[in-house]
Amino acid sequence: MGEPTENNAADAECADAVRPAGSVAGQQGSDGIRRTGTTHTLRSWLSERRHFPGRPRIWFELLLIAVSYWVYSLIRNAVPEQERSAQQHASWIWSAEHHLGIAVERSVNHAVNSVTWLITGMNYYYATLHFIITIGVLVWVFRRHPGRYAAVRSALFVTTGIALVGYYFYPLAPPRLMTGGGFVDTVAVHHTWGSMASGDMAHVSNQYAAMPSMHIGWSLWCGLTIAFLARRSWVRVLGLLYPLATLTVIVATGNHFLMDALGGIACLAVGFSTSRLMYHRWAFRLPRLPHQRSATGTATLPRPATEQAGPATGQTGPDQSKVPATSR
Repeated sequence: MGEPTENNAADAECADAVRPAGSVAGQQGSDGIRRTGTTHTLRSWLSERRHFPGRPRIWFELLLIAVSYWVYSLIRNAVPEQERSAQQHASWIWSAEHHLGIAVERSVNHAVNSVTWLITGMNYYYATLHFIITIGVLVWVFRRHPGRYAAVRSALFVTTGIALVGYYFYPLAPPRLMTGGGFVDTVAVHHTWGSMASGDMAHVSNQYAAMPSMHIGWSLWCGLTIAFLARRSWVRVLGLLYPLATLTVIVATGNHFLMDALGGIACLAVGFSTSRLMYHRWAFRLPRLPHQRSATGTATLPRPATEQAGPATGQTGPDQSKVPATSR
């Protein structure tokens, strides 16, 4: 009596196997009541969510996108139009680009403006496409790569949040509005319908929110997402060409300097780095499908994107035999 029997040892081993990953055995408090490690369990749950994001909920994502864009528009357009500072910053950037030998914006602006159909198409491209394609890529990732969606979306949202800080603290006149720059305001000359910089819309939109360029930040986010996740080669190539086309458009229409584009790239780099810290892996290296939970509440985790399928027995990788079955 008092010695563990074989049945008792087997029962204990079975209990450990059934216990969900991340849970801990009960702990006895001062009142003699056995308690579970709630804090540890919560931490384990959060860690699991960070390593293996769950399936996104469409109602939550639609609400998040709507609220985020409303906040983005509110903050971006509520920033005081500090015209004097914006003009000073534009002159400084233009001089810096001349010093670096990259001041090509005016030449491109005048050359493309001479072809009416081309510059008109670019104006509409600038006014609409960055919204349409960004939303389209978000929907595509949501449907085809739900396990990666949260990390990819987080990178985009962080990128946009940093841009708002830039708009507030560094007002910048775009080339087409720069005093003495000699640029053609293609939006005003060709009367682009629907542009935030034309007609009555120009009075409710902050015209000096040019640094960083979110046309570049968002288009590069779209391009990288497509290039890493699309299956067809020609689709990946189109994804990479999209930010290059956007760069041509923002320069030709006189809406951004090249240095604005560099600012957008820097914001995106911070966005993806933040996502990497949040989920412990780069967004595109997470499993394509989210983990599923069985009826008993235990998690069935998919193989990470880097693992290769093993033999027909269902094992994955040389160290699979060392991992308990309940942890996969």
